[in-house]
Amino acid sequence: MPRKGLSNFDDYDDGFDDDDDAYDYDYDIDIDGPEEEEEEVVVPKEETAKQGLWRCAICTYDNDESMFVCDICGVLRHPVAGNQSINKNTAPFKFDAPSPDDLVTNGLTSTKSGPKGSGDASMRQKEKQESAENNPLKKGGDSSETSSRGRHDKLDNSFSKGGAGGIKSGKRLPKEKTDMSNETSSSSKYMESSERLTGTMNKMSLTGETEKSSDIMTIRPKSKSKHKPEEWMLLDKEPDALSQLNLAIVGHVDSGKSTLSGRLLHLLGRISQKQMHKYEKEAKLQGKGSFAYAWALDESAEERERGITMTVAVAYFNSKRHHVVLLDSPGHKDFVPNMIAGATQADAAILVIDASVGAFEAGFDNLKGQTREHARVLRGFGVEQVIVAVNKMDIVGYSKERFDLIKQHVGSFLQTCRFKDSSLTWIPLSAMENQNLVAAPSDNRLSSWYNGPCLLDAVDSVKSPDRDVSKPLLMPICDAVRSTSQGQVSACGKLEAGAVRSGSKIMVMPSGDQGTVRSLERDSQACTIARAGDNVAIALQGIDANQVMAGDVLCHPDFPVSVATHLELMVLVLEGATPILLGSQLEFHVHHAKEAATVVKLVAMLDPKTGQPTKKSPRCLTAKQSAMLEVSLQNPVCVETFSESRALGRVFLRSSGRTVAMGKVTRIIQDS
Repeated sequence: MPRKGLSNFDDYDDGFDDDDDAYDYDYDIDIDGPEEEEEEVVVPKEETAKQGLWRCAICTYDNDESMFVCDICGVLRHPVAGNQSINKNTAPFKFDAPSPDDLVTNGLTSTKSGPKGSGDASMRQKEKQESAENNPLKKGGDSSETSSRGRHDKLDNSFSKGGAGGIKSGKRLPKEKTDMSNETSSSSKYMESSERLTGTMNKMSLTGETEKSSDIMTIRPKSKSKHKPEEWMLLDKEPDALSQLNLAIVGHVDSGKSTLSGRLLHLLGRISQKQMHKYEKEAKLQGKGSFAYAWALDESAEERERGITMTVAVAYFNSKRHHVVLLDSPGHKDFVPNMIAGATQADAAILVIDASVGAFEAGFDNLKGQTREHARVLRGFGVEQVIVAVNKMDIVGYSKERFDLIKQHVGSFLQTCRFKDSSLTWIPLSAMENQNLVAAPSDNRLSSWYNGPCLLDAVDSVKSPDRDVSKPLLMPICDAVRSTSQGQVSACGKLEAGAVRSGSKIMVMPSGDQGTVRSLERDSQACTIARAGDNVAIALQGIDANQVMAGDVLCHPDFPVSVATHLELMVLVLEGATPILLGSQLEFHVHHAKEAATVVKLVAMLDPKTGQPTKKSPRCLTAKQSAMLEVSLQNPVCVETFSESRALGRVFLRSSGRTVAMGKVTRIIQDS
């Protein structure tokens, strides 16, 4: 299944994955936007020139007492918020008609009697006519009444949608000046409800009440019932069965990753001698005889012409303990996003380093090399076990001093990335000379000082991670293969959780389309059941092929993943990164999705050891700083908080072709 297509971040520092409630940040109370309170308009004192007259505050014209609008400039006599006028000649409120407060608390039914329809309408029409007769300026009175009623109707709608305890909007209700003489019992009830609502909103905390607030935006509500796995979903307990291991091969460009992969596959019998002879002949015709093993994985014409890997190639082989899915990732800096797509599927990794003089220094350079960035990406996606393969040892004469120098420099850097020494395995080898790959080295220059395991034995020593087969189905899509003749589509990727079989109902997010599984392929072979950890190609039925693409997520219909455009992240700014400012434009990477992002808020700077905020609202974030920030995405992506799903909660931020920060999603924010 060739698809030529962040760390267990909780260990990155000691307190980085503690409970979010421990971070007692002073967040703003508003979620959807700033509070909207009506400003108090200072009413200028009237200058009464004569009895029965009032003087305009703008043009100083003396108007008759019965007029509430200046006859010269048209300025209101009593200006209030919203450009509404107060008419003293308006008829007093009649309690046989439903008041605006009744509409809020009791709906449209009048406090007296009568149905919702004709009775209330006739009462409002009668009141309007009486008000118009007593009002000398008919137009102004109608405008005031319409504006007032529209405001109360809007308030009624917003209150009825949210309720006293569950209003969706984070905005407070506008404070209005009411006439205490007209206050009724229903009005007092409304005021009590409003006070309770305001009090509830004042007590909201974005750290302690994140899950209870309406932050998570999904296309459809998640099922409240707990997922119960069926018997067929559970793993087969066969003692001799090989465990699945997704192994990513990463490293700087031209370090020999594809050659190492091709040579390993050839030695294990996955590539026949006939195929190998064909690759050697084709490579010599183009003057690239040393690329013969690499061409077993670099299949496209452009990759062979340029001599570099551009997309992730997938191959398979079996060891004594594992069924290994080999993910050959590109090493060129222009294709780091494709390398991230391979690293997000990895359980373990082989970090290939070129031992030749000058090549190691170039690859390990902090500005131009990719060795450091690849190691950070691996740790960011939760890869803990790494085999460091020091390749091309034949060029340096299998020098022990050269190997120790590389081990010292790379080892100290991996420690800063929070890799444990016990999870690192160092293997000196030569892929071209077939030294220390599947058997002990035969060259005396290497065997004289190295007595450790070969590469294949090191792969066998890697522990396969636990699989979440009891959780709902979850599979980020890394590639979508469309059949033009039949109009069908197959989704390729790694099952992060749950299990699936032919006939299972699935949902594609963020489109929300539902369909069924027509057939399954695991490791390019047909199968009936696939479980968490498997790399599969799922043929879908009943779903538009245009609605399935890389970066989408297959999930259980009753447990859809969240879709959002506004996120709060806890990040670590990497060494050598450009400062992150408010408004910075970045590339947002999560699983196989990539989206343009803008930093909309720098919440707080964190202590890298304790995770506690040290400075609120910093002006910028520089290298090696931990912080909380908010980003706004150009288009919605499928994402979950890190506590809900690690696979969908690890993120990377890139800018100008470099990874500037990595971290996790701590909160999903719903935009207003």
